[in-house]
Amino acid sequence: MVVVAAALLLLLLDTARNKEEAKASITYSYKHGFSGFAAMLTEDQAEDLAELPEVISITPNQKHELMTTRSWDFLGLKNEPPSELLQRSNYGEDIIIGIIDTGIWPESKSFHDHGYDAIPSRWKGVCQLGEAWGLSNCSRKIIGARYYAAGLDKANFKKNYMSALDNNGHGTHTASTAAGVVVEGVNLHGLGAGVARGGATRARLAVYKVGWEEGGAGGSYLATAAVLAALDDAIHDGVDILSLSLGVDENSFGALHAVQNGITVVYAGGNRGPRPQVLYNTAPWVITVAASKIDRSFPTAITLGNKQTLVGQSLYYKLKNNTESRFESLVNGGNCSREALNGTSINEKVVLCIELTFGLIGRIFEDVFAGVIQGGASGLIFAFYTTDVLLSTEDCKGIACVFVDNEIGYQVATYIGSERLPTVKIEPASSITGNQVPAPKVAIFSSRGPSIKYPTVLKPDIAAPGVNILAAKEDAYVFNSGTSMAAPHVAGVVALLKALHPHWSHAALKSAIVTTASTKDEYDTPILAEALPRKVADPFDYGGGNINPIGAADPGLIYDIDPKDYNKFFACQIKKYEICNITTLPAYHLNLPSISIPDLRHPINVRRAVTNVGEVDAVYQSSIESPLGVKMTIEPPVLVFNASKKVHAFKICITPLWKVQGGYTFGSLTWYNEHHTARIPIAVRITIQDFYADVA
Repeated sequence: MVVVAAALLLLLLDTARNKEEAKASITYSYKHGFSGFAAMLTEDQAEDLAELPEVISITPNQKHELMTTRSWDFLGLKNEPPSELLQRSNYGEDIIIGIIDTGIWPESKSFHDHGYDAIPSRWKGVCQLGEAWGLSNCSRKIIGARYYAAGLDKANFKKNYMSALDNNGHGTHTASTAAGVVVEGVNLHGLGAGVARGGATRARLAVYKVGWEEGGAGGSYLATAAVLAALDDAIHDGVDILSLSLGVDENSFGALHAVQNGITVVYAGGNRGPRPQVLYNTAPWVITVAASKIDRSFPTAITLGNKQTLVGQSLYYKLKNNTESRFESLVNGGNCSREALNGTSINEKVVLCIELTFGLIGRIFEDVFAGVIQGGASGLIFAFYTTDVLLSTEDCKGIACVFVDNEIGYQVATYIGSERLPTVKIEPASSITGNQVPAPKVAIFSSRGPSIKYPTVLKPDIAAPGVNILAAKEDAYVFNSGTSMAAPHVAGVVALLKALHPHWSHAALKSAIVTTASTKDEYDTPILAEALPRKVADPFDYGGGNINPIGAADPGLIYDIDPKDYNKFFACQIKKYEICNITTLPAYHLNLPSISIPDLRHPINVRRAVTNVGEVDAVYQSSIESPLGVKMTIEPPVLVFNASKKVHAFKICITPLWKVQGGYTFGSLTWYNEHHTARIPIAVRITIQDFYADVA
């Protein structure tokens, strides 16, 4: 649990039986960004401690979850020849990215330090020694390493390296995505072949291991206390950016202090989409990232015994010593539940599974996949609405797992029903990139807004590549999908922007990313979101849109915020002292690059201010797209900047046109001239009652 206090030991002595017991109970002490500690206490001790006048708040420790290289080229950051942004930012040189995750695999080629200069003198971190981790594992690339194992059951120590070494792979993957060096000739058995690299290849990495293997079946241990300790140490160490591909269901107290100390904090938004209101990490002071698809697919040919060839997608490959593909028996397993497969012989046969109802991807592993593997099947054709998450041969225990849509699934089922001995041949997947694959699209698993904790803050902020991303794991490279993969893309972009604009604040960097994001795909049509059914994406899917690094480097205008202003809008749980003012205006008055109004009943005025970071003498016109059922006007409609007028305030009047208990509708406000366009998304819900549940 977390306690904000000063004299830690003295306070604990009031509740403990002796000094030794008090010392032993402390797991972490926080002293850089805020004062406090984490300790193992009984409920009675916690209650006694809470009564002390020096104690501001006590919060129970919680467990959380991890969120799970064509992408950089797709975003316009080509390495050969290098894009202008990469050159101007010198590839993010000497920007320090902190990765709070499951550790790192330092021997990976993605983290060599050839050609790096000395570690920046401003770095104050450490290289914490531990199991299988010595001083040589830190380098001029991985300049710091810490780990936080307090609270982990000793029974799980053997499942983990008690050091910053990554035995899960998640942290290595995210770190190499953000800042891995250039590695030639990377592929997964021929799939996704090319150059692996991070977004900011010259950035430095600081590793904070908070995620641990626990129990069986891939369980993980990730506690609030450890994350807060990592945030606190990162403030002390001197990181510039923090990338957290994990879900933290807390008030982002530590992240707020990091931001107020000049650190940009990037969080994954979660993988519980396409349901609404399931976002993690939605505090206004962090960048919350959704996941999008890039312009790459992995077509997989399925040839039926009647010579008809259909195409699905997979990451199926054959090892070099394996025989060529051949026809195998094919059977219809229905929905492949244990009941459906009962009595059906599937041993050494390819099984067709058809899922007509939508469920989470985990069901494939828990029900369908388990039943198919246990039955000894030689392959799986899975007909599903859409999934975005492909499984490699290794993931599928050596068999082919091919995903098709329900239409193709129906054709396969029809063929099976028409033949006495149906057969099928599955070829290894191939890779296709470029404009043959419409992109970007919001991934179906990407968590959607609105935020239930901060409904007056529009979330997510931005979308970035997070589907089938090839990056490092131990000494190899693997595909992973999730907002966990999207967050380090944003961290890499922020590193480039920070190197290019070293004096920009966290709010300025966030604003540049949001206001220049793309809302259209490569064919200039609106970006789509995978959902039920697929739809045109809206701000609750992708915030400002899909990240556009080139545009973010030169946004023209920014929405800046004094970090102290966040305190005024923080829904403060600390009521003993005036740390936060809980009586001020709603958070939609915070100078964010977005507007969310969850309860519009009468005309309101929302104020914003923009700072000119483009040409000194500039004139910007306004363009308003009002949400349905709402009228918006802006005053003034034109902004004139010059050497003496770099900041302009303006007012947006938002008026409901209907009297209804409505849903959210969306619009935007754009400032533009011949050189720049700065667009902010707007979400508005008209209401007539408080606490109205829209469930029937």
